[in-house]
Amino acid sequence: MTRPSAGGRIEVICGCMFSGKTEELIRRMRQVQIARQSCRVFTPRLDTRYSSSHVASHSGRRLEAVPVSSIKEVIAGAEGLQVIAIDELHFLEDRPEEIVAGCQDLADRGLRVLVAGLDQNYRAEPFPAIAQLMALAEQVDKLYAICVRCGAYATRSQRLIDGRAAPANAPTIVVGDLDLYEARCRACYEAAV
Repeated sequence: MTRPSAGGRIEVICGCMFSGKTEELIRRMRQVQIARQSCRVFTPRLDTRYSSSHVASHSGRRLEAVPVSSIKEVIAGAEGLQVIAIDELHFLEDRPEEIVAGCQDLADRGLRVLVAGLDQNYRAEPFPAIAQLMALAEQVDKLYAICVRCGAYATRSQRLIDGRAAPANAPTIVVGDLDLYEARCRACYEAAV
């Protein structure tokens, strides 16, 4: 982990489903609050699995958040802040280049920008905005889960429909939890066809 500087920076927390991304985001934001830095957490309106006004980890930890649909709303809500956090970045409705430009703009203004999200979709393809931010960020932490099949480190999110791998032509974005997804390692992951 790099030491946070006084200037702007981007930190990316990524990985597959159930890898602890939101848990880590909440941990970092609690430190920001202890340091009495002005901050705000944003969560996509699309993600209502646990709460529409909080980010929430699968383990139940929660932090108050502002629901947004786009990076423009994040930028508008970041005025006068030192630190902002965006959970589930891949759920924002903007084009990837708009998300990246928005995060870059905030960091260039001197804000510490923390983003958390899936690095790959259920087809094991990179989410473009996260992939680009990983290349541009000052700090990247890729987390892993535990494969539900064999117990190895899991880096893939297996989407299931009626207990079988979702087909390749299914929608890319489907909000779900244990009812729709499993964490799997490369060997146990079933490619969408």
